[in-house]
Amino acid sequence: MDIEIFPFRILGSDTTEKLLNEIESLDDVKRTVIHGPRFPPLDDFERKYGDRRVITINGEEVELKVKTGRIWIELGNTETIDLIDEICGKHLPFGYDINTNREQYIRKSRTVTDDMKYGNVDMPDELIGMTDQHSKFSESVSLIKKDTNNS
Repeated sequence: MDIEIFPFRILGSDTTEKLLNEIESLDDVKRTVIHGPRFPPLDDFERKYGDRRVITINGEEVELKVKTGRIWIELGNTETIDLIDEICGKHLPFGYDINTNREQYIRKSRTVTDDMKYGNVDMPDELIGMTDQHSKFSESVSLIKKDTNNS
């Protein structure tokens, strides 16, 4: 099952980092995708004051490349939605919606775009649906490993 968190504002990097760390700490979360407008190219002002920076999620450093406008989460069961709602309530005081009205926000099977971009190679399940035909893969996707030792 997939859900979408739709904050009523674009999130800053600090809020994104805190929110993702708590969401990713839940055992039932399989994949998380953030979606939003890309940051502009770096200039001196952006380097000093901007939100484009490296954030730490589950102990891994990830360069934040988009302003977080939506968060898509793949879950194993619906009970986790209540926990995610509590987390969002804590970090998004300006409001948000949690949408469950679509079966899928994240693609689960390969598409023609995947085949054109990567060829006929075996793709791990966590990479399916992570394709942006307008960018290099390494520039648009960061994989964060789940800590399986806590189970």
